Amino acid sequence: MKSRLPLRSALLSRRGAVAGSALAAVLITGGVFAEFAMSDTEGTDIPGGHASGTPAAAASGPVRPATGSVMQVIAHPDDDLFFMNPDTGQSLRSGRPMTSVYVTAGEADGVNAPPPKKAGGPKPLVDKAKYSEARQNGIRGAYAQMATGDRGSSWTRTSIPTAGGGTAEVDTLDAHPDIHLVWIQLREAGSINGNQPHSLRGLWNGQVDRLTSQIASGSPAKPFTYTKDQVVKTLAGLMERFLPTHVRTLDPTPGKEGKLHKIVDHQDHIYSARFAQAALQLYAKSVNHPNFSVQTYFGYNTSYLPHTFAKPAADAKADIVKTYAWMNPNDNYCDSAAGCGDRKVSIRPYGNGWAQSVRYSRTNSTSWLQSGKDGSLWAFGVLDQRLAVWHKAPGAAAWGAPRLLPGDGMDSGVSATRLPDGRLAVFGTRTQFGAELTDYRREVVAAVQTSPGGDFGPWRSLGSPDRSGSNGVFDMSTPTAAVDGTGRLSVFLRGGDRQLYSADLAEDGAWTPWAVHGGVNMAGDPVATADGAGRIHVFSSTPKTVLTWAQPQAGAPMPARATETKLPPNTTGLSARPEGDGVRVYYRKVDSGNIQSVLFTGVTPSAPTDLGDTSGYGMVGAAGPLLTGRTASGALATLEPGAEDPQWKSDGSILFTGAPSAVADGQDTTAAAIGLDGRLYWTQTAGAEGPASPWKPAAN
Repeated sequence: MKSRLPLRSALLSRRGAVAGSALAAVLITGGVFAEFAMSDTEGTDIPGGHASGTPAAAASGPVRPATGSVMQVIAHPDDDLFFMNPDTGQSLRSGRPMTSVYVTAGEADGVNAPPPKKAGGPKPLVDKAKYSEARQNGIRGAYAQMATGDRGSSWTRTSIPTAGGGTAEVDTLDAHPDIHLVWIQLREAGSINGNQPHSLRGLWNGQVDRLTSQIASGSPAKPFTYTKDQVVKTLAGLMERFLPTHVRTLDPTPGKEGKLHKIVDHQDHIYSARFAQAALQLYAKSVNHPNFSVQTYFGYNTSYLPHTFAKPAADAKADIVKTYAWMNPNDNYCDSAAGCGDRKVSIRPYGNGWAQSVRYSRTNSTSWLQSGKDGSLWAFGVLDQRLAVWHKAPGAAAWGAPRLLPGDGMDSGVSATRLPDGRLAVFGTRTQFGAELTDYRREVVAAVQTSPGGDFGPWRSLGSPDRSGSNGVFDMSTPTAAVDGTGRLSVFLRGGDRQLYSADLAEDGAWTPWAVHGGVNMAGDPVATADGAGRIHVFSSTPKTVLTWAQPQAGAPMPARATETKLPPNTTGLSARPEGDGVRVYYRKVDSGNIQSVLFTGVTPSAPTDLGDTSGYGMVGAAGPLLTGRTASGALATLEPGAEDPQWKSDGSILFTGAPSAVADGQDTTAAAIGLDGRLYWTQTAGAEGPASPWKPAAN
């Protein structure tokens, strides 16, 4: 029988083997992000991590881990298992360095037991420190299972000083020393949306000046009380230490759902993500960080949307949750008096439909790859919270290195379109902070080339629909844009009230105010494109069907109301491309992940065509004969053109963020995706029917 190694706790003091390592400051001036520094006398090196100020971080130019490095910033133990998996497991199995940061202790009511089936009976044991430790043990077991196949694989537990002035526990998986769990252990709200001043939300909004910690039993960290600036500095310092090229958080701006029009996500989810946003702005301005991307995920609101996965994929996700949930309380494999997991979860390891899905709340556009009028290729993404532009000159064998344009605070996910004169226009949203964290807002922005193939002008603000900023929610989709047959450029987005909005570029160069076009319970990001006759079509998913809007003719106003297509619900991600005088729309089938497509020549779809790829998820890039998307394993895959029976070919070594994009230009079709290492990867067909080339990086 295979032996189970217990967890190994080792609090390294300043007299330890590696005393004297540094955790240098993030140097940002102005506003609440004043310059700060901290002593290195308490520092300890963590295997696989880089303390700011060490030679690894001080070398000229950004530090880029060879395969990329992932960091997850989450509120509670199990948020990653329910809402970020299978992405979490894919990163762990890929061999990339990975660090998960848990902002709260997740102590809840301190009871490590399933809810009672009936009232009465003995009162359960309340011990918040032990319950927090049990949840930590469950996460360690789940991560060990995903990374090694052995839930009992050993960890080394240490304490490090935080850039905010406290200490945090860092656990390192002995079998894979580039895998870390970081426990900040602030008190959780203890309520999904109740007014709890002593919480992350209360700290963010100024209801309290400080938030205390809840240290788990057995933790080498020490109690501390954090101000909101210290929370931001702590997260930014961890980013400086572990140098992620890709950061995952939950959604900082979830929308209001259902008939009650309420935010259904947990307040700790929202405000841990907002604190992470603030920290990312510091990280983006720090010295010698690698280029990084960001992905945000739906939380509780996943429950209200159609399922993403087929049963085998959902079962595999729930199997990891079962390890965390310590389904058999008599199996003390972790050798801890606190218990080996979270028994509250044991009665529902699938959650409230959470194991059946994963959803991204940003980076869902598939129009970010464009061709220039001269046959050049352009790709757009967000790195370091700035617009990244890759360019491949006509006939060139390789792409140039990405250029990061001025203007920070960009949210992940941009869309692009080509204007009639050959210039390219790019659209996105950006989040801005004022002098205080509560001065928080999001707006739509646009940048247009000054000439075909030339530089881009400055970002111009289009503001936001009035209802999208109500109550500080700022929920809105990634914008999508299209040009009709008269040359009019229109941009569309889903507002916070779940309706469609549009703005047009007028002849004098000004943008019109936002106009509403109806729609009910829109979910995800709408997609817009023009057909061969120059008519703009817009499509959006709802939990029940697909909505569409279509110009009756080029130059005509967009309809004021949506048309229900009667299509069945899908997993909410839509892609569209022109096909003759119509538009072909691609989506994933519910409870399957198979890619299907329908052709719209007006507002009525054709019968669907199934293209396979069971249990894949996320959006697909489509152009010419080429389709590209994500398989169930997270791999980047293409559907080979010309095959009688569609065959998906994947490259399992490339994990990527957001959605891939594709564009047809002449006889060639090109597809691209942005990897977790911040690089652009691309493939191209050899003519209209030729096979796609192997995926390769666009530039070093």
